[in-house]
Amino acid sequence: MRLDTKAMRYLTGEDWRTLTAVETGSRNHEVVPTPLIGQISGLRGGVHKSISALAKIGLIARLKNAKYDGYRLTYGGLDYLALNTYRKRKDVYSVGNQIGVGKESDIFVVADEQGVQRVLKIHRLGRISFRTVKANRDYLRNRSSGSWMYMSRLAALKEYTFMTALRENGFAVPEPLAQSRHTIVMSLIDAFPMRQISSVPDPASLYAELISMILRLAQYGLIHGDFNEFNILIKEEVKKELQENKETESIILTPILIDFPQMVSVDHANAEYYFDRDVNCIKRFFERRFHFTSDEKGPHFADARKLIGKDGVTRLDVSVEASGFSRKMAKELEAYMKAVGVDGDGDPEAARGDEESGDEDEDEEEEEGEEDGEPENETGRQVETMEGDASDPFQAKGKDISLEKLQIGDQT
Repeated sequence: MRLDTKAMRYLTGEDWRTLTAVETGSRNHEVVPTPLIGQISGLRGGVHKSISALAKIGLIARLKNAKYDGYRLTYGGLDYLALNTYRKRKDVYSVGNQIGVGKESDIFVVADEQGVQRVLKIHRLGRISFRTVKANRDYLRNRSSGSWMYMSRLAALKEYTFMTALRENGFAVPEPLAQSRHTIVMSLIDAFPMRQISSVPDPASLYAELISMILRLAQYGLIHGDFNEFNILIKEEVKKELQENKETESIILTPILIDFPQMVSVDHANAEYYFDRDVNCIKRFFERRFHFTSDEKGPHFADARKLIGKDGVTRLDVSVEASGFSRKMAKELEAYMKAVGVDGDGDPEAARGDEESGDEDEDEEEEEGEEDGEPENETGRQVETMEGDASDPFQAKGKDISLEKLQIGDQT
């Protein structure tokens, strides 16, 4: 989904209050009644002008055949609210190109006021399997298990919370910088996804390091749940050494782990299944890509359980739950992701092949704007990444990054 921020400069303070009112009303309503929007916004002059402006640019939308006059928030509207929050906090000053598309997320380059480039990840749960979501959701009676907006927020909160905990405990992950609604801002990593790498100098060493990372996660009480070539970045560094009065160079490859919405505790009912799947994904990839097969059959989950809490380390599955991402939230998010088919099951190559379908015009035959029919709705597309290409989620090497300043209209 394209993130077009050009309309932000034309939104007035009344428009932002109206958009925020729709978001607030969405907590209890699938379609927020127009009178309720006016009541929440507190605008004395009415909200009809702002509603018309917001609907024209696709930030809110009507539902066809609705029983009453009302609107719902679109992903575009939620994007704008998150960006406005980052702008006020000075976390994001400008927005650049889209550099990656995940199964249920979009990745963009952004920058702060000093021009330092960062990554903006936008969670879009329910995008690929939106028809399934429409058939099963029920916002009014069971909001938390049916709302794409609520679940996308949970996914962003979970990823930000786990990324923060992992970073603080010395794991090689991007630095989490800010989180708002369904989005995360994190550091930009100058690295390539492992899926793009055709050969490495020492496959055995890299394999051992990745298996060690899986076991170290278990030591801290965690299982990644989607540990594969799509979620591992390889950072390449050249190390110079002086040996026998001669300067020699060696290449050091450092794996960096990304994407944490599917991370689970070692105490999870299906922990052994997820652990074995993570290990087998790495084994299959190294056999297929690097023609490397380990002599060791393991590690097995029984081996990992022996490491839990070893050397007095903090169990992050427990500390994260205590920090705000509750067990109830985790269960809701896990159930929803399974329902829409994004729990990481199956072969990762096949799973990423589904990305081409993208949004499938997620609101097709459902929404209409205020005056001009259906709001513009960008169809999701897969970003093709071949060996040596740089269009990956966390680095922009070789890309022509065009950053557009976030220009906001009058604020109140």
